[in-house]
Amino acid sequence: MPTVQLTPNQSVALDNFTNEFEVINALADRNRQRIIVLLCENLKDGLTVTEITDRMSITQPAVSHHLKILREAGLVNFKKNGLQSVYFVSLDEPLSRLETVIHDLRTKITEE
Repeated sequence: MPTVQLTPNQSVALDNFTNEFEVINALADRNRQRIIVLLCENLKDGLTVTEITDRMSITQPAVSHHLKILREAGLVNFKKNGLQSVYFVSLDEPLSRLETVIHDLRTKITEE
């Protein structure tokens, strides 16, 4: 199958889309979505891994794994509190980047 040449705007849109793969992938999992919702419900105090595990039907290692993916995508931050880490959502910056991707898909691709 021949390769279709992209317009400059399409190339920019595709690059922005590709650059946000980590965030898109992190948001695609149902357990990670639930963790984000739980953290949004506890914006002020955050939650520990134990508190998140108590509210979900997955194991503590699974919760830790999902939190790591969310952290790497910039969707979650944590603060140390003694021996435990308290997790908080940090959605503004990653969601702003996704809004740019959506805007590009809506406008730049159709401009040419």
